[in-house]
Amino acid sequence: MTNEAIDIKNLPKLTREDFVSDQMVKWCPGCGDHAILSSFQKVLPEIGVKKEDVVVVSGIGCSSRFPYYVKTYGFHGIHGRAAALSSGIKIANPNLNVWMITGDGDSLAIGGNHFIHVLRRNIDINIMLFNNKIYGLTKGQYSPTTPSGKVTKTSPHGTIEHPFTVGELAIGAQGTFFARAVDTNPKMMTEIMLEASKHKGTSLIEILQNCVIFYNKVHNDITSRETRDDNQIYLKHGEPMIFGKEKNKGIILKGTRLEVVTLGKNGITEKDILVHDKYQWESGIHLLLATMAPPDYPMAMGVIRSITDFTYDGKLENIIESEKETSPIQSVDDLLNSGKTWDI
Repeated sequence: MTNEAIDIKNLPKLTREDFVSDQMVKWCPGCGDHAILSSFQKVLPEIGVKKEDVVVVSGIGCSSRFPYYVKTYGFHGIHGRAAALSSGIKIANPNLNVWMITGDGDSLAIGGNHFIHVLRRNIDINIMLFNNKIYGLTKGQYSPTTPSGKVTKTSPHGTIEHPFTVGELAIGAQGTFFARAVDTNPKMMTEIMLEASKHKGTSLIEILQNCVIFYNKVHNDITSRETRDDNQIYLKHGEPMIFGKEKNKGIILKGTRLEVVTLGKNGITEKDILVHDKYQWESGIHLLLATMAPPDYPMAMGVIRSITDFTYDGKLENIIESEKETSPIQSVDDLLNSGKTWDI
């Protein structure tokens, strides 16, 4: 069960076309899932694994049609159970490169318990969570990320629940890697997917995805050409947190809170601006960044948190190898003659 070192140079040269399946893509025209799929197919040849070692796993929802559209091994599971299936696949064969595709309803409602525990265990899988803040496949019911007050098929008077913030939930569950991207920026998505693939442990990418039918323009204040420069910030490790159309806005830490400032105003210079450290073990700043949202803050994009910690599957492999070496039972005959069996 030990991982085999893969010599990338000796792998056959793969292209995006090698990962395009022969299945008709049945998402609505204009759905953000199309851009996510295309970005993923572009990334797969770059991650340095054999094609037959890639597994795409999903639960239920529009996002969960993903395995059919990628020419790899795949598993279309039941509602909310993609994390359990992905965990079992990775533990059974640690050499596999496992990608779990899910949505805000699939993982944060019926699958919520599995979701927080796969993050806590830090199993070496990659999760892409499509967040359109609605149930699309089942025709427009509110989900765990739907904003309070939103009128939907199941909330005719507006929702009366507090929505989850995905990053806050992930970091609270001891997640070691959290990133965010938008479906309108393929370059951003491919960069983040590639970085997630290199992370040892559970990597979670929240992708803000548009449902053109049941919640069109849900992320418009973040993604539209008119507002995106001022309402999102693409974080890069080691670089100051500067954003805005004129690149004249920044983020500082004032006391225990983040604050948006303008460069050149009130004596603020680039030296005052926070520098992003995605590797910082303490989660305080990462949590503040993950919960920023307009109109008071820009929404943080990019890799917000990426720390190194042991993985569940890595420790389990070590236990199995140790037991193989030290156990007096090395075969079925050893077991049958061990004195620990009985007849019924």
